[in-house]
Amino acid sequence: MISNRNWLVLFALSLLCSSILLFILHFEIFHDFHHILIYTIHDLAFLPVEVLLVTVILHQMLERQAMKNKLNKLNMVIGVFFSEIGVPLMRVFASYDLELKMKTDFFSSLSTWDHVTFLRKKKEAMKFHFYSPLSCENLVSLREMLLQKEDLMIRMLENPMLLEHESFTDLLQAIFHLTDELRYRGDCMNLPDSDIHHLSGDITRGYSLMIPTWLTYLEYLKTNYPYLYSLAVRTNPFSENVDVIIRE
Repeated sequence: MISNRNWLVLFALSLLCSSILLFILHFEIFHDFHHILIYTIHDLAFLPVEVLLVTVILHQMLERQAMKNKLNKLNMVIGVFFSEIGVPLMRVFASYDLELKMKTDFFSSLSTWDHVTFLRKKKEAMKFHFYSPLSCENLVSLREMLLQKEDLMIRMLENPMLLEHESFTDLLQAIFHLTDELRYRGDCMNLPDSDIHHLSGDITRGYSLMIPTWLTYLEYLKTNYPYLYSLAVRTNPFSENVDVIIRE
């Protein structure tokens, strides 16, 4: 069986031999080596231009289109995550957050953000903190919520495209870690303050990774799918009164 590399070598040799045979045939018919030499040099002179057109310009166009298609598919997966897990989870985190008022004000003008505003807001969001006196009831309800969505998150991790989205992969890992921490604690009764503080740190990690990733996804929606962006704004987890009804 011929390997791919050997096949490529044989194919290249066959092309070269075909070219040589055609040159010989041309010479045998017309006996004009000068004519052959002129057109050979002419073709060789144009070869760099062909390389530029085919391998640089055309290749870049095809690669850009392929990347766009891959980005669309990737953001479809990210959209499912935020619809099924991310936004509800941020709403739960926000309900515990003692700094919710600040975050509510931060996102109050979300519908008017442009590209420059998104860049600035993402940098500011990376500095957010999570402050909350967590209770056992909080942790149990959060655990149940995460366990219900665990299968969906596992299927997302199996998607090879997600390996190219580092921030989203880090977010999934953080949520998986929080799920495992809560799973092993059972009913979360009689946890010492040190352990509550540890779990609060795990929540903070997921919370701090989720918000910038969510903003990146929202900017993508605003650019490519304004109608989806409109719904995302109306279901903003940091809004005081979530209302999907368009009233104006």
